[in-house]
Amino acid sequence: EQPGDKVSAMLQFLDGLMLHISRGVHWDSDHVTIFNDDLQLLAQEIVRANALDRVHIGLDYFDASINRIGAYVVGARSVQVALLFALLEPISKLKEYEEAGKYFERLAFLELLKTKPFGAVYDYYCLTRNAPVSEDYLKEIERYEVEVLKKRHVQQSSS
Repeated sequence: EQPGDKVSAMLQFLDGLMLHISRGVHWDSDHVTIFNDDLQLLAQEIVRANALDRVHIGLDYFDASINRIGAYVVGARSVQVALLFALLEPISKLKEYEEAGKYFERLAFLELLKTKPFGAVYDYYCLTRNAPVSEDYLKEIERYEVEVLKKRHVQQSSS
């Protein structure tokens, strides 16, 4: 079972949910949220329940082994991508299959959706908001690290 499996059930009895999204210790990072099956399911359940206004998402991005700004950005962008992926689902078509008992068709349709170019839609979203597109945010974080964070470290060391 995954936490996403519980969202629709809990929302029947609660006015809203406050989620703390994290990821356990892994070889590549501690706690940094990534776009994986768990996050995708969670976002799909929130969107399918039409509960974006009832679910409040908090992220855990602390990781002592990698750049903290980078960890924060990776986590935030991962949640945005998961929500976008869920929002792009044609829910009415899925409901149509469900109500008609066409479970094979629903399953096949869900599998086809996985290959749709939602990354291009996210890139466009970033572009229209003057945010770095695709991997361009890596350069922005590196620049911030050099121009701001390292100067702070030098100032703290000399104090």
